[in-house]
Amino acid sequence: MATEHTGTGDPARSLALLWRSAAPAPRRGPRPGLDVDRVVAAAVALADAEGLGALSMRRVAGSLGVAPMTLYTHVPGKAELVDLMLDAVLAELYADGPVTGDWRQRLTAVARANWELFVRHPWAVRIGAGRPPLGPGVLAKYEQELRAVDGTGLTEVQMDLVVTLVNGFVAGTVRGLHDRAGAERESGVTEEQWWAATAPYFARVFDADRYPTVARVGPVAGAELQAAYDPVRTFEFGLERLLDGIGLLIVG
Repeated sequence: MATEHTGTGDPARSLALLWRSAAPAPRRGPRPGLDVDRVVAAAVALADAEGLGALSMRRVAGSLGVAPMTLYTHVPGKAELVDLMLDAVLAELYADGPVTGDWRQRLTAVARANWELFVRHPWAVRIGAGRPPLGPGVLAKYEQELRAVDGTGLTEVQMDLVVTLVNGFVAGTVRGLHDRAGAERESGVTEEQWWAATAPYFARVFDADRYPTVARVGPVAGAELQAAYDPVRTFEFGLERLLDGIGLLIVG
């Protein structure tokens, strides 16, 4: 079975590797050619290019030019490797320092940073919501995002829930972006081509009297968005409405 979620390996081994306390003691002589960071970087590059389903210890070893068994001296298995991969890419967030501005500007920056990260690493948006690897990348992300709503008058629980709400919204909308791209990639048919091919057949079965609101709204929205669903427009529109709602909580 493919390992496509974090938190499915040995917690002790994963945490030791995430915090590098399991790294072997340095030896005298030439620096070794392979370490945990190189293994993780190669795995991330493979997942970015082909998806997490293509990831295996054998494939990673091949990309590094080593025998598969060599990897096991650095990472015990694919489950622990997936934990390391997610923590590594989350560490890319907020590389330029903490988000600044008022609370709305800070949360906007958080949402956009996460969107951009998950556009770069499509596989990462799907694997770590339930059991995030408790490594330095995850904790630094959580720290910075909590600070975005600190000092707003929210309770500690509300701060956590607001951060979770924003992250969940971003994850949902960016999945839509990747799902559409995946459908185009797998079918070889663009969104526009699919709708053009489908429209004549749909027109034969669609009953406007039965679905009058769909008949009224659908064509207008479709003409405006040039698609049935526009993930980018959904993200931009939804983020503003989400922040409006959070603002009511903060003011209240």
